[in-house]
Amino acid sequence: MEENKEKGLEDIFLDAKEYIDTRIEYTRLSAVEKGSKIFADLITSGAVIICFVLAFLFASFTLALYLSTVLGSYAAGFGCVAGIYLFLSIIVYLTKDKYIEKHLINMFIKKYFDKVADKDDDEEEK
Repeated sequence: MEENKEKGLEDIFLDAKEYIDTRIEYTRLSAVEKGSKIFADLITSGAVIICFVLAFLFASFTLALYLSTVLGSYAAGFGCVAGIYLFLSIIVYLTKDKYIEKHLINMFIKKYFDKVADKDDDEEEK
């Protein structure tokens, strides 16, 4: 009878060890998955930002050339565009603490938790 109990304890220890190993592997794979999602999001967001910056630069250049033809001087056209950007940068500087930073922070936090919620939904479906 003691032999059965001893064998049972050994099985319990082996099962516990296997469970712990499985949990460690699951945690490691979950961390890799979250890291890869964040890395993929950074790459795609970076590509989108680069495209927006290029579009913005070309639109600015086009506006400057258009204003140059309207005003009859390249310096005046490019100066007007520079003045527009100076005006916009002053507005952003004055409103950044009240509006812009809060909205950006909330957007990034929401985006992160949406990705985590997507992962949880995937697990529930399985």
